[in-house]
Amino acid sequence: MPHGAEPTAGTVLGAWISRQTETLADLAAAVRADEPDAVHRMRVTCRRLRSTLQAYRPLIGADTTALVTALKDLASALGAARDTEVLAERLTAEARALPEDCRPDEVAAALAAWAAERTAGARPEALAALDGPGFPALLAALRGLVAEPRFTVRADRPAPRELARVARRQQRRTARRIEAARGAEPGEAAATALHEARKAAKRARYAGEPAGPAADRFTRRMKDLQDLLGTHQDAVLAGRTLHDLAAADPEHAFAYGVLYDRQLTAAAADRARLPEVWRRAGGPAAF
Repeated sequence: MPHGAEPTAGTVLGAWISRQTETLADLAAAVRADEPDAVHRMRVTCRRLRSTLQAYRPLIGADTTALVTALKDLASALGAARDTEVLAERLTAEARALPEDCRPDEVAAALAAWAAERTAGARPEALAALDGPGFPALLAALRGLVAEPRFTVRADRPAPRELARVARRQQRRTARRIEAARGAEPGEAAATALHEARKAAKRARYAGEPAGPAADRFTRRMKDLQDLLGTHQDAVLAGRTLHDLAAADPEHAFAYGVLYDRQLTAAAADRARLPEVWRRAGGPAAF
């Protein structure tokens, strides 16, 4: 590359995929050692790579379908316990704040027991995903994608403009998901549509990251949108869980009903904030 010339999109993208691949490889030891937050960081790296492969498919050239699926499966195996832990932490904290006539200590203990039962055996599943043949094969395929790239002609263009073009495309994709959520029927249909919007916002955020500091504002605002839609989804999942718990544990059904109502209130508050958060993330000034 001539002195002073802008790097190509392919050069920047290849370096980005390579860094994330080595981060994924390095985190395996931390997960095996059960280090704090290691599972979460590894799942985020899986998501970051998945989103990059999906968003930049027009530049990569190679068929990355199998890689995307393998990354999704790995994140799922890693997250079986973590998702339950996060949900249990939310509900247990709210249970302890219940009025005395709801028997908060009993409800918190019941939720802790539910979480322990759900997470039993989850760590062996995560270790099996790392110690089986699939994980080394995934790393080898990701490294091969960069070592022998088959990038398209678009990847030969200057990086700043081309990476921004891809990120804006993902922004428009998110806009379509937001619009679909606005038109969805209240209830399950709207919750599903907002969850799809969250996934689109996450892909847009990660699509902006390879562009570096030039995209900081864009990725930050997309993260704000993703976080808001994430807390909404947490409330939806918590509500569904409480509905099931009330049926399985009728002795504490009233308390679960109180907690369920609070999830509805929290979800409604998130939806009320959505237009303002989206206004910042969806406008041309975001990038």
